[in-house]
Amino acid sequence: MQANTSATELSKASMAVYRHKTVLVTGHTGFVGSWLCLWLKRLGARVVGYALDPPSEPSLFQSAKIGSKIDQHIVGDVRDSQKLLSAFHRHNPEVVFHLAAQPLVRRSYAQPKLTFETNVLGTLNILEAIRAGHGVRVCIIVTSDKCYENQGWVYGYRETDSLGGYDPYSASKACAELVTVSYRRSFLDGRLQTSGSDAAISTVRAGNIIGGGDWGQDRLLPDCVRALSRGRTIALRSPKAIRPWQFVLDSLSGYLCLAALMYTHPPEYAGAWNFGPDHEAAITVEQIVQMFLEHWGQGEYKVRSAQGRNTLHEESVLRLDTSKANSLMAWRPVYSIRDAVRETAAWYRAFYTNGPGRALDVTVSQIDEYVQTAKTKGLLWAEENVHALSDVQSQIG
Repeated sequence: MQANTSATELSKASMAVYRHKTVLVTGHTGFVGSWLCLWLKRLGARVVGYALDPPSEPSLFQSAKIGSKIDQHIVGDVRDSQKLLSAFHRHNPEVVFHLAAQPLVRRSYAQPKLTFETNVLGTLNILEAIRAGHGVRVCIIVTSDKCYENQGWVYGYRETDSLGGYDPYSASKACAELVTVSYRRSFLDGRLQTSGSDAAISTVRAGNIIGGGDWGQDRLLPDCVRALSRGRTIALRSPKAIRPWQFVLDSLSGYLCLAALMYTHPPEYAGAWNFGPDHEAAITVEQIVQMFLEHWGQGEYKVRSAQGRNTLHEESVLRLDTSKANSLMAWRPVYSIRDAVRETAAWYRAFYTNGPGRALDVTVSQIDEYVQTAKTKGLLWAEENVHALSDVQSQIG
């Protein structure tokens, strides 16, 4: 891409791409995958989900009854290459979002083999299914900001910086990146003799995603919600660690815009992309907990002593540079860190006050509010999003 102008014009019509398209989402029973499925239905896509059972109880997938809102719910493991290939063969997706993963750093220390098998071989199986040639036009593979070789820099990592990873989770995501690059160069280019498909493939790296409906273990705000909902004090393990916190819909807007642009202009947009928050959102664990408590309205926290507990390595500073997405896609976050925390707290308050029966309504309402906010801020993808379908409730309500 030469200039920002063409990217801006393309973004204006990008969200219309999903209408009537078959989209396969792996990991759709997870927190981020559930939000993505509802947004895709909002855009008129035919959504096929492939994943294990929900990873937590409760879960957004179960509470919002997402299995009944999408077009096909397949229970399957991405490590099962034959079942995965069968899903591709049966449904012939045009767009694939690969989110299925073992997503927890601390769990990766306890189950390193499972982590590498899921995150690396699972990605390999996705790429093999695409290479087999079933009509896939676009694939987004979600890795992590932790795929970078962390140098302890105070400034953000760019897509051209070295990959690495200290812990098994981070290393597995770096490996998934390398596998994807190899397949894109070796097999997924129609000009090559070895090509079985000319699908456009990109990897996306987001920050620490927050939002309602996440009950994952060893995640900061879900841990806070569990403690607060039981009237307990929040225990902080690494209060000074800095992370790039971002709202779930900010990361998903990046994924959706990128896939849409790849659909019509694959050579320009296939590659690696960061979708992180603005610089001021990179704050400490303690700061975001304080902010969350303000919006929750009550509760307290304490710093857990390191003495007598198993201390596993975790990076203290991590930031992303999103200049590439800002300039070449005209993408930027819609919500500030305070907006993100406010919306997250509001979702959980509604859940614990009104019960899981309102989970779908609250989630859909937050998608609508987010899109309207993006529209008022002049983000052109939001204009097409608003007009994609007449009413989200008529589609997934």
